[in-house]
Amino acid sequence: MVACQNGVLEAGSSSLPTQTRNKQREGSFCLFFNVIKNCAELRGCDVSISQRWCAIRVQALPALRGQLMKIKNLQKIMTEKNIDGALIASNANLLYFTGTVPSGYLYIPSVGESVLFLKRPTAELSGVSIYKPEQIPEIIKNKGVKMPGTLLLEEDSISAGEYMRLSGVFENAKIINGGNILRELRAVKTDDEVEKLIKTAEIQAEIYKTIPDIFRIGMTDLALSIELERQARLCGHLGIFRIYGLKMEAFMGSILAGNNAVGISPYDFALGGRGQHPSLPFGANGTKIEGNMTVMVDMSCNLFGYVTDMTRTYCVGVLPDYIYKAHNVSIEIQNEISNAAKPGVTGEELYNKALEIVNKNNLQEHFMGLKYQSKFVGHGLGIEINELPVLAPRSKMELKENMAIALEPKFVFEEYGAAGTENTYIVRKNGLEKITLFEENIIKLD
Repeated sequence: MVACQNGVLEAGSSSLPTQTRNKQREGSFCLFFNVIKNCAELRGCDVSISQRWCAIRVQALPALRGQLMKIKNLQKIMTEKNIDGALIASNANLLYFTGTVPSGYLYIPSVGESVLFLKRPTAELSGVSIYKPEQIPEIIKNKGVKMPGTLLLEEDSISAGEYMRLSGVFENAKIINGGNILRELRAVKTDDEVEKLIKTAEIQAEIYKTIPDIFRIGMTDLALSIELERQARLCGHLGIFRIYGLKMEAFMGSILAGNNAVGISPYDFALGGRGQHPSLPFGANGTKIEGNMTVMVDMSCNLFGYVTDMTRTYCVGVLPDYIYKAHNVSIEIQNEISNAAKPGVTGEELYNKALEIVNKNNLQEHFMGLKYQSKFVGHGLGIEINELPVLAPRSKMELKENMAIALEPKFVFEEYGAAGTENTYIVRKNGLEKITLFEENIIKLD
């Protein structure tokens, strides 16, 4: 049991049960140290834990309740789809269910308590120590857990080699490809996840406020990026954002100055940039910021393992009126979609609404790229920068309350660069709630 008194979180010890429970407990669940620690830190508590496993009251902490809800929600889906067990191995999904990124696996049965298996146990994290996944069946069998006849694996988030190996861990189990099941589950955020995103967005706005102060005329986009990354790290940025897709790579975001915005990246981002080197063809490329050009700043913010996304356009020199017009159209698209994006509306409907506004303003040749145009206007985000839903043609997924999405209608012009904005929103009953609150007009740097 956990109690928070005088700012100290105390956990009473409990050994793992040896028999499978016939149904889940509403009040308790076996979890491991790091989940307790993360929840305590959100509440400003210290942590005192005396033994390896702890039984936790769901009512004890709102953050912990959200953590347990994620597992219970998956178990409900598994029961509906007749899936007996899930073996979680990817970093993103381990973080989602456990609150940390262990070296190991999380086994989730359709009914009963989950077990964390660790290949590299640490002092801060408790679980069952193993050196290979083939040990898992015997261990859970000895705990009285029924062997799964059907097993969910993450076919889209782990390597083919690991997928094939894990497919053989439970003899005779039918393998269910669970990538879409997990992505759809993660698309709807718990209240705790929303709280983390809101806190992150607040800090991201503070980071962007420093841009005019750190900018110097004649500095390169790379130099500006380095200074902004420094500010972000000083504010607690973890230094990366996770990306769905084994071929997607990036660091903390991108700054596109002038004509570099025209550069096409092989990665599935809205805009690319040529990058510093062919080994990472994305983002700043050393363009000197001077003359008449836009500077598009599209940086992530990741403070608690959850990413917010915000783009703002800056400029030096004098820009023609059509750049400002395009930028204002970007804001108009955000406002229109924000009002229309209610639960039940599909990503395709919202993309088409954006396209209508673009066509009405004769900006279709510049929308989401110039030489190559990305075919989306928004995306989900959370643990990864590119989650469901996607606001794109043929996207039939309906919005639900507590989804988190980024809207990024952008325009590119050969001579001056990119214009537009991006904001992170939470889906509410009557539309979108913007959480990245910062000046949206083009901001002068000189």
